[in-house]
Amino acid sequence: MAQKRKKFSSEFKDEAVRMVIEQSRPVAQVARELGLVEGTLGNWVNSYRRAHPGEEAPLTISERARLRELEKEVRELRMKTEFLGKAAAFFAQEYR
Repeated sequence: MAQKRKKFSSEFKDEAVRMVIEQSRPVAQVARELGLVEGTLGNWVNSYRRAHPGEEAPLTISERARLRELEKEVRELRMKTEFLGKAAAFFAQEYR
């Protein structure tokens, strides 16, 4: 049996989006708190961002530092993954 779709007021949607954008909170966390499906809130946030480009506050110094750390970690993990892939291919040939 099909479920009825919930209708949310524009005020509710705006408040939910504000919680994500202004407070820099994860969509998943806010969605859980409000009893929403994560994808629904994500769609609302994406729509807001498309309609209001450039309105979000810039990153703080600590956020920038954390972003640099995470980007460095991603680079290192990609290098390790690439190395392990090449090593696995090498060892697979050796055992044939």
